[in-house]
Amino acid sequence: MKIAVCPGSFDPVTKGHVDVIKRTAKMFDKVIVVVMANYHKPESAFTTEERVELIERCTRNFDNVEVDMYNGLLADYARQHGAVAVVKGLRAVSDFEYEFQQALTNKKLNPDLETVFVTASADYMFLSSSMVKQVCGFGGDITDFVPEEVKDDIVKRLKGKEARS
Repeated sequence: MKIAVCPGSFDPVTKGHVDVIKRTAKMFDKVIVVVMANYHKPESAFTTEERVELIERCTRNFDNVEVDMYNGLLADYARQHGAVAVVKGLRAVSDFEYEFQQALTNKKLNPDLETVFVTASADYMFLSSSMVKQVCGFGGDITDFVPEEVKDDIVKRLKGKEARS
């Protein structure tokens, strides 16, 4: 069985994330979406448990996808779960340098682990969790940016947050 890991902070999950997960699920027998700590983003809008629950709601119709959380080295997590690949979505060239460094580091830590880059669909190339937080925080409509299953939760948490900051 070919297992892939799709790691990220998913704070919050976007339609772009779900698109990458769905496309990855077509390539691998099993996909584990792993909510990870991101040391570049120390303050999260949602707890790890909340992010897991939001992603589970967005992926419940994907038979071969499960959601987990982990606070450690991705290379170790992949080894512990028998994953052969890490799948990362790329929106723009600017994403590549950081992800390339991560891929090389993971390969050094776990030589059996490959990294697969999936380019974002054209509809989502501009989309990031940070953009969702900013738009929603200022009261903008995020309908086109986040899955319908979780939109109300995201709006409830984030609406007006930027305006108060």
